[in-house]
Amino acid sequence: MDLNTWAGARQPERTVLEGRFTRLEPLDAATHGEALFNAVSGPDAERLHRWLADPVPEDLPGFLERTDAMARAPDPMFFAVIDRATGRVEGRQSLMDIDTAHGRAEIGHILWGPRISRSPVTTEAFFLLTDHAFNLGFRRWQWRCHASNALSRNAAARFGFTFEGIFRNHMVVKGKNRDTAWHSILDREWPHLRTGFLDWLAPSNFDAQGQQRAPLSAFLSASSDI
Repeated sequence: MDLNTWAGARQPERTVLEGRFTRLEPLDAATHGEALFNAVSGPDAERLHRWLADPVPEDLPGFLERTDAMARAPDPMFFAVIDRATGRVEGRQSLMDIDTAHGRAEIGHILWGPRISRSPVTTEAFFLLTDHAFNLGFRRWQWRCHASNALSRNAAARFGFTFEGIFRNHMVVKGKNRDTAWHSILDREWPHLRTGFLDWLAPSNFDAQGQQRAPLSAFLSASSDI
């Protein structure tokens, strides 16, 4: 991007983002809260919340109170992740650390329930928010996580992020030290990655049972000349 012609990124607004597998809706406690609680509590709750600042949900009223506070905040800007096949709320994610002057933003607070884990729903949920951010004029898209969170770091690599390094003693989360691993995608890299995502998400890449014919990595590799 030519900084001589770049006027800064536009401020994100609460809007619905629609895909083939996924719909992202601005998070609303009254509309999404109970279904989200059901999706991320239960036997998987401890595992799902291990690396998050959120406490493990213990009861619906407390969860709804926290969700309402999240939904009202301008940054992070939270979205409910909805599986279009069922219409159910299955997770949440946010657009955060929004810096329009420098063109920097981040996907974070990701909480995808077990029913959509490792599915086209989550891949498209990532794609929709990422594409939205770059369409708004952001120059840098971040993914950061606990350095010991191997699943999150693997997801960042799968989605085409470049690993940048680790900030040691970066945060204290739930009373414990967090070294933070940083990853990024730049605006000049996104067009190639975007083509790979669209090709992976295309109907031709899925069989009659909804199983992928080729992995995302094959399409990102094929589309990448950055």
